[in-house]
Amino acid sequence: MSSPSGEAQVSPALIGWLGITQIIAWGSIYYLFALLIVPLERELGASRTAISGAFSASLLASGLAAPWIGRLIDRAGGRMVMATGSVAGAALLAALAQVQSLPMLYVVWTALGVAMAATLYEAAFAVVTYAFPGNYRRAITTLTLFGGFASTVFWPLTAWLMESMGWRGATLCWAALNFLLCAPIHFLCVPAGHRALHDKPASHGRPAGRPWLRNPAFLAFALSFVGQSLAISAVSVHLLALLAERGLSATEAAMVGAMVGPMQVTGRALEMAVSGRLSAVQVGRWAVLLLPVSLLLLMLAGVQWWLLVLFAFLYGTGNGAMTIVRGAAPVELFGRQQYGALTGDIAAPAMIARAAGPLVAAIAWGTLGGSDGGYRALLMLLVVLSAMAAFMYYWATRHPAPAG
Repeated sequence: MSSPSGEAQVSPALIGWLGITQIIAWGSIYYLFALLIVPLERELGASRTAISGAFSASLLASGLAAPWIGRLIDRAGGRMVMATGSVAGAALLAALAQVQSLPMLYVVWTALGVAMAATLYEAAFAVVTYAFPGNYRRAITTLTLFGGFASTVFWPLTAWLMESMGWRGATLCWAALNFLLCAPIHFLCVPAGHRALHDKPASHGRPAGRPWLRNPAFLAFALSFVGQSLAISAVSVHLLALLAERGLSATEAAMVGAMVGPMQVTGRALEMAVSGRLSAVQVGRWAVLLLPVSLLLLMLAGVQWWLLVLFAFLYGTGNGAMTIVRGAAPVELFGRQQYGALTGDIAAPAMIARAAGPLVAAIAWGTLGGSDGGYRALLMLLVVLSAMAAFMYYWATRHPAPAG
């Protein structure tokens, strides 16, 4: 990786090491919950809604912790933040393996939300943006390509371990992996500070404030991701039920859902391919339109397979590209100073919206018509919401103002 002054102090291997920890953290913590719902229902004697609420609580905690985690990385670098996050994640996974009650499940998963804020994309994006100021966008894209394979790798591995040693044994294995592999990688490979950042403001140990919160362009930019996150989480949870309402079998609905993941990786690969010709902001102006268009196609598709495949392609590709835009565009719009705090303030409301999305969709579905066409009305509502989010993105990127 070519580098401006100071960047050569950081090994390009950092990207590969962080990529490995992203696969593990996403796969062993974030994606683990989907496989635990059924055994947790059985052992705790709780409803699926009550069990799922624990994961929503973790997303809420992650969103609330994101600005604080970002400011820690701004001030102290990512080494101790990410290493501590991995150790905490390991300890909490070990605690999860001992859970015997619903209240304890909520306590553990809420705390895991904070650990996720310290180890997943936002924290890693801040580390590589500071470490590679001349090539941060490619570094972010590479990390998302690693992370895109987390569910592909860990869902079958977790299922196999659960068959072999039960869900508690599988969870303990992932606790050990986070402690024995992720924590040492973060401690040994992540820079302790970010001396490579030549434009870091001198704050003499004191926070430099958050001037972007007074910037209308920043607020519109953040709101665009709130709308997208709410729509995406609503669709992710309700997609199979929505397709079943249209007349697809459970197998056919699952096939449509399975196409989305590979398309997200495709979107990230396409973003990398055009990164030499288009800025991240410009990529976002195309990608942000794919969500409302894909949802409109889903609403009109019925059981027509070619439209459902086109939906999966556009929906997944747009989501994949916008993950990179969320990490790279803030630098182009607002500068690199206090990147961790700035992107934390973008992530916080978006994560809260992601946590609320499934519940909001369920309420809207019932209010707008229940089983009698309720999902069609819900999709129309999400089309409008995602179109408004696209408008906010366009406005923000056409009228940026300096963050300071």
